Amino acid sequence: MDASASASKDAQAVAQACADKMWQDDRASKGLGMTLQRVAPGEAVLSMIVRKDMTNGHGICHGGFMFTLADSTFAFACNTYDQRTVAQQCAVTFLAAVPEGETLTAHAVERHRAGRGGIYDVTVRDSSNKVVAEFRGHSRTISGRLLDEHQHDNS
Repeated sequence: MDASASASKDAQAVAQACADKMWQDDRASKGLGMTLQRVAPGEAVLSMIVRKDMTNGHGICHGGFMFTLADSTFAFACNTYDQRTVAQQCAVTFLAAVPEGETLTAHAVERHRAGRGGIYDVTVRDSSNKVVAEFRGHSRTISGRLLDEHQHDNS
């Protein structure tokens, strides 16, 4: 195995370990029935089925739940480097209504990362692969590492 393949394998192992650590305590994503499909350095895919209690007065998925799916996916993507990272700013554009029972899949991709900041784009699609929302998140690293068992400072 050459050095770049070894580094890539190590980076993937770190990304997966970070995702496993985050998932362990992520009550919000689990409570909404999200599933972590895949993670890689700077990337993540999560899915969620739209339940009846996630619909609004129009009988469609409340935008806040689509935002939360995208935000959780963003969180997993930007926390793949063993640096605690949080959202600094996020924006979403809703493109299509989503009915109850639909499975949504969000795919986050890192666009830029330098210093303590990063930019990630998240595309949310329905089960027919139609894009239903686009999300952009700006991340900020904070003190601490995900994989350090003794680190509890979230400031």
